[in-house]
Amino acid sequence: MEKVLIPLIDETATVTFGAKLAASCQESCVINIYGDIGTGKTTFCRGVIQALGFPGKVKSPTYTLVESYLLARWNVYHFDLYRLSNTEELEYMGIQDYFYNRYLFLIEWPQSCEGLLPTMDLSITLKYKYPGIMRLAEAQAFSAIGKKLLFALSI
Repeated sequence: MEKVLIPLIDETATVTFGAKLAASCQESCVINIYGDIGTGKTTFCRGVIQALGFPGKVKSPTYTLVESYLLARWNVYHFDLYRLSNTEELEYMGIQDYFYNRYLFLIEWPQSCEGLLPTMDLSITLKYKYPGIMRLAEAQAFSAIGKKLLFALSI
């Protein structure tokens, strides 16, 4: 797998990183987002969603599990699976119906539901490089679509 490391010095850099990925999205894809609490997963998603044209506040779907953004060019589904106690909850909410059509999926904490989610195109792992000072994003491609996104992120 190919990967790229991107330093993120602050919240603005994380939002900008998300916007850069959004500008590179030309086709439907699944992006899995990993990282400890507080590493900027939702901030990254905010950068993506707002860059795609959503003018409002992007909230974390921690309690709702999913937030939908029906935009002019995209349907974006932002999942946060952190509070999921078991995979049956996802089946109950009809998770497979979301993935019937291909749109842009941003999935935080996907490790909670391995086996129920579609194959990812790109993974983003956010981690602290220097706690409280700087974060590091590791982007890794898992498909041809992911490789296109990775290339765009690397330049």
